[in-house]
Amino acid sequence: MKKILIISLLFCPLWIYPQDATVSSPDGKLGLSIAVKTGVPFYSVKYNGKTILEDSPLGFISNIGDFSKNMTFEGKNEGKIDKSYIQDKIKTKNVHYVANELTIRLKNAENKEIEVVFRVSANDIAFRYQIPRFGGTMSCVIEKETTGFRFPSFTTTFLSTMMAPMGGWGRSTPSYENGYEADGALCKPTRNNEGYVFPGLFHVGDNGWALVSETGVSSLYCASHLKEGKEGLYTVGFPNMLQNNGFGSSGASFGLPGTSPWRTITVGDNLKPIVETTIAYDLVEPLYEPSQEYRYGRSTWSWIVWQDASMNYDDQVKFIDLANAMGYEYILIDALWDVNLGKTKLEELVNYAHSKNVDVFLWYNSNGGANDAPQGPRDVMNTSVARKKEMKWLKEIGIKGLKIDFFGGDKQETMRLYEDILSDANDFGLMIIFHGCTLPRGWERMYPNFVGAEAVVASENLVFSQQVREQEAFNACLHPFIRNAVACMEFGGTFLNKYLNRSNSGRNLRLTSDVFQLATAVLFQNPIQNFALTPDNLTGSPAFAIEFMKKVPTVWDEICFIDGYPGKYVVLARRNGSQWYLAAVNAESQAMKLKLNLPFFAGKTVDYYSDDKTLVSSVRQMKINAKGEAEIIIQPNGGVILKN
Repeated sequence: MKKILIISLLFCPLWIYPQDATVSSPDGKLGLSIAVKTGVPFYSVKYNGKTILEDSPLGFISNIGDFSKNMTFEGKNEGKIDKSYIQDKIKTKNVHYVANELTIRLKNAENKEIEVVFRVSANDIAFRYQIPRFGGTMSCVIEKETTGFRFPSFTTTFLSTMMAPMGGWGRSTPSYENGYEADGALCKPTRNNEGYVFPGLFHVGDNGWALVSETGVSSLYCASHLKEGKEGLYTVGFPNMLQNNGFGSSGASFGLPGTSPWRTITVGDNLKPIVETTIAYDLVEPLYEPSQEYRYGRSTWSWIVWQDASMNYDDQVKFIDLANAMGYEYILIDALWDVNLGKTKLEELVNYAHSKNVDVFLWYNSNGGANDAPQGPRDVMNTSVARKKEMKWLKEIGIKGLKIDFFGGDKQETMRLYEDILSDANDFGLMIIFHGCTLPRGWERMYPNFVGAEAVVASENLVFSQQVREQEAFNACLHPFIRNAVACMEFGGTFLNKYLNRSNSGRNLRLTSDVFQLATAVLFQNPIQNFALTPDNLTGSPAFAIEFMKKVPTVWDEICFIDGYPGKYVVLARRNGSQWYLAAVNAESQAMKLKLNLPFFAGKTVDYYSDDKTLVSSVRQMKINAKGEAEIIIQPNGGVILKN
């Protein structure tokens, strides 16, 4: 029997042999296993011994070979990553990233070998494909990925549907402006069959939480999303061919050797690692040096409340004066300035702003080839010649940054446009905010002059939609756990008008309290904050609210998640220098009394901003005991702030 067994083994295909590898986090709690089964590579994830991801496929199909099946395990290499860096425009300024690295080598049926690199830190997993040159083959087109994430059947989801292409205002979608469903069903089909955007949050029952996203997307790849599958499996989906007005491929093309973006999974048995993760930045490096030191800060803008009619010289002067009165660094002059002001009048306005110690951001339409949005300036940012000519003039008149709107999707063609705009803008000392856009994927670190992106149901939707106003607290209780957990988020909010219109009366009633609005200035992280204040707020709003908004920073040294549940409530704290700001909001229908442990406030007297049952806001002082224990009450649609 032994001889027969030995002979049969010798003649069996190679793939029946155990072909696997494992790697764990430095503390041993987060573990990843890789195995090739019947020719298909899989990985799985456990945290504290509990399953987070079941067997999830790896691989891709390209024009140089199929690397999704008939694969064999050829070997592995192990290493360690220990990296410290300073990034002054993300949630935590000083970052120390420590991870164990595993590189596996896989060979397909044509004897072509690729590598998959895995990095596992305390609460984060990242992996990407590395593709070498094959003889004289020096370029590659990735046509499809089979990369997947398979969750246990008891998992619930917090996902936002990818918008269909060439829809919405001026055929400008997708723009990542759909809402989230909280605790949704696993692998629930989307009505438009477009799948779900990154990031996606998954509650794996008592086993823990997982936040799935990607980072390191540049001009060398497309951005991707989650395609819903069956039996708990989500796969990486490439852009719909109809995006960008049908122009450009849906795949990715690059020279060899080359890599895919990093796919990331943040894991924890609670939500603290999800909110505090820096994995989107840990894996990338700056792509170029900043041409100057960029200054972050606060800004006023007329359009959000006063709308298109405010795009005139006199109204812009009022918002410059508001910025000056608030001590803000910037004013954003929004769409239609090219027609309503013109370049000569704009230069006068910029000079006036400078006389008030206020610098200027200007709005632009991204291009004329992938949308029908009529607002101008158009046809300036989409071509190198026109863009550089315009940016030269912008630098000459002292413009400090641009807000560029209406991008066409996630194709590699559009990723090139993002990168080209950023690179050219850096040459002319201009910061860039993107609007009507995709999720930033590590861009705060990759592009030194990138200072914000929308990619969320942002403040304009509060002006335009009763439903969004009714869901304002619900959405605010999601963003720190999902969208703002992986990238900065230029929301453009903090309204102090009771009604979200110029007359501050009659329609668009705000349903949240003043303290709720102040809290979002802390909850929503972005290095440039365009706040929705209006000139009449200086006298018509509570003095404590104006004083708070005069001092609130936009850059932070540290974040600390305190408590919360996505879509229900959130309590988190941020530190700027020696000053801590704790912000909390409540989306539940009942008041919430919480006992908190706040060691950074231990023994201190803090300002306590809160609401009564009718959502009338006030501020008083509170003494925190020596143990750092505090009790707060957050009203429905209300907020709490503690500040030392």
